[in-house]
Amino acid sequence: MNILIVEDHELTRFGLKTAFENDYGIREVGSGEEALRVFNQETPDVVILDLGLPGINGVEVARQMRESGKDVKIVILTSHNDEREVLACLKAGANAYCSKEIDLKRLAQVVDSVMEGAAWFDPAVAQIVLNAVNNVQPAPAQNYDMTARERQILKHIAQGCNNQEIADKLGIGVNTVKVHVVSILKKLEVDNRLQAAIKALSQNMV
Repeated sequence: MNILIVEDHELTRFGLKTAFENDYGIREVGSGEEALRVFNQETPDVVILDLGLPGINGVEVARQMRESGKDVKIVILTSHNDEREVLACLKAGANAYCSKEIDLKRLAQVVDSVMEGAAWFDPAVAQIVLNAVNNVQPAPAQNYDMTARERQILKHIAQGCNNQEIADKLGIGVNTVKVHVVSILKKLEVDNRLQAAIKALSQNMV
């Protein structure tokens, strides 16, 4: 697995690199501009992205990476839990949102979980996401031309299950789950599982 660390504070960047370098391929940069340059030249599996970057901020970096169409997992790492910032990261297509106070061993677990298909939000900001869902006027449930199996899988996505967990619960292969997830995201017109879960909850689909 190749990881791109985007963090402008050298000491924090060193700590992150140390936590991952024994098991992963690591590239590290200190600005949004450098991050996009490396990202466009290479294909990292995961980007650990600080938001408070000089120049292009982390939200914009995440948005451009997601719009590239590359299959990359974006893990936000920040010391701020501002509601607008959290929701902006969600809209930009982040797969996980972590506080910089997170234990490095736990961060490694989050990265592995995201690679397996899960979405993860720090408990400190989970309530912000929940409030955003609750504040949306519920829309009439729509079908989106989904099959019964896709609806089953969407329900488990909304519960935070990763692909392997869904496969185990439904007694099907993990590759079959992956195919269904791709179809679900396409039909819902969303970029990632977290956006799919929020859309499903806000529209009474699960």
